[in-house]
Formats: sequence, C-alpha cells, structure tokens
Amino acid sequence: MKRFEKHIFVCENKRPDGHPRGCCSDKGSKEIRTLLKKRLAALGLKTKVRVNATGCLDACEFGVTVLVYPEQIWYGGVTLDDVEEIIQQHIIKGNPIKKLMIKDKRFHQNEE
Repeated sequence: MKRFEKHIFVCENKRPDGHPRGCCSDKGSKEIRTLLKKRLAALGLKTKVRVNATGCLDACEFGVTVLVYPEQIWYGGVTLDDVEEIIQQHIIKGNPIKKLMIKDKRFHQNEE
C-alpha cells in the first residue's frame, strides 16, 4: 500500500536579491505551500497527498514552481488564486491544468 498517492513539491528556494533568474521564495511560495496544506487537510486529503517544500527545482524563471508526482506535472507562475484549481482539477479529478503548465519542453516527460 502506498504511503501517499501524490506528492506536491513547492519550490521555496531563496536567491540573493537582484539575481537575474529570480526565486520562488520572493514570489510567495511559502504562502502557496501553506494554503495547499490547509486546503488538503480541510478536504480530508492530507493522508493521501503530501505537500513538501523543496530547494531549487531549476525552474526559477518560471516560479512559483509547483511539481506534482507521480505524474511529473510542472506548474509555473503559480499564485494563491491557483491553489484551489490545482486541488479540485488535478489532485481530485486527475486533470492537469494546461494553462498553468510550464510551456518549456524540458519540463514535459513525453518530450525530449
């Protein structure tokens, strides 16, 4: 039996001020992780879905970066307003949200 059905990784990397790639921490990643955890708990999903903070996922220019496993779906530019849609559409219904997916082919598992 699996411990968790899904893992959601939220980049919370902090780069020095003025770094050309930016960083997810400065774009509100901690608040996004906190809200994800709160909503999943409220929906009774915290034993099935684990939300973790991560260091750099090397997608800084696309931040806030959120990665969902096992599907390997990379979301970029995630805001607090996107959290409920990620939970309802992707986590509960199994439908990844194309408009939030990073558009760079390096972040898609079926492309080289």
